[in-house]
Amino acid sequence: MYNKRNLGVMPRTIGGLMEDLISNGWSRINEEVSSFNAPVNIQETETSYELHLVAPGLKKEDFKINLDRNVLTLSYDHKEENKEQDGKWLRSEFNRNSFKRSFTLNEKIDGSKINAKYADGILLVTLPKKEPTEHVAQEITVN
Repeated sequence: MYNKRNLGVMPRTIGGLMEDLISNGWSRINEEVSSFNAPVNIQETETSYELHLVAPGLKKEDFKINLDRNVLTLSYDHKEENKEQDGKWLRSEFNRNSFKRSFTLNEKIDGSKINAKYADGILLVTLPKKEPTEHVAQEITVN
């Protein structure tokens, strides 16, 4: 949501969804400075949260996905390739830039069951929700 003092200014987080994400399973979102900020959509289903990261023209082996404690990091490190080419480029607008996106997950997400797949230029990372546990009331006796 927009800060009333900064009306019209887009927040630095994912498209203004910060407040929704905090209340729906995300404690904080970190965005690291990179040469390219890969767009991410976040969708909630009954059983999981899904991150849809737009990254066309890559291969699944190009991505690095890491979960360290409760921080999920999605990244791609572009390495320059020197290929022999026939002819001279008159214009080149295809650009592949490195990126790194980090998300701090809260206790509602089961980190041991996170999975990812890449198809049609979209990296889909599924973050399963933990099964709700029932809190059992108990009486504690004083000794």
